[in-house]
Amino acid sequence: MAYIETVDYEDAKGKLKEVYDHLIKTRGKLAELHKIQSLDPEGVIRHMDLYVHLMYGKSPLKREQREMIGVVVSICNSCMYCVKHHSEALNHFWKDSKRLGLFLRDYTKAGLSDQDLLLCLLSEQLTIKPAFSGKEELIRRIKDNGLDDRAVLDAHMIISYFNFVNRLVVGLGVDGDTSENGGYQYD
Repeated sequence: MAYIETVDYEDAKGKLKEVYDHLIKTRGKLAELHKIQSLDPEGVIRHMDLYVHLMYGKSPLKREQREMIGVVVSICNSCMYCVKHHSEALNHFWKDSKRLGLFLRDYTKAGLSDQDLLLCLLSEQLTIKPAFSGKEELIRRIKDNGLDDRAVLDAHMIISYFNFVNRLVVGLGVDGDTSENGGYQYD
């Protein structure tokens, strides 16, 4: 249960009802993340615009890399709501629940490419300690592994976005799957 007032779909009026209807039409559902922001309908719109741009817009990062970054950040922040949703999205690309289980426990054991391992390390380090030493060296290694400056920028933007949204979700008590291990199967 959220720690602040939220407005359910049935009770939405005016601009919020329009926003909710648009989200249902374009995304197929109304997520708890949307409802936690229901007191600021314009904020929901701007938030979703940023999300769509970062996760689906033009980028040198592949979609699965973006989901992978989001999952690593969310694991670091103990945001099980985002881990659940974005690991499902990641597995849409992988189609391998065993690999996903390994990734969720320890991404270094999930058979990732060097490029993906470096992106995960960057995600972890920027989340745990944003001023970590060795940042410049890590960015150089990422670029040496085939990603350009735009990809590095996009990775940082996605890492920052997930840290933002994890704090909304965890900080305001957005409901997620609270069952043991978050409902994940580690076949």
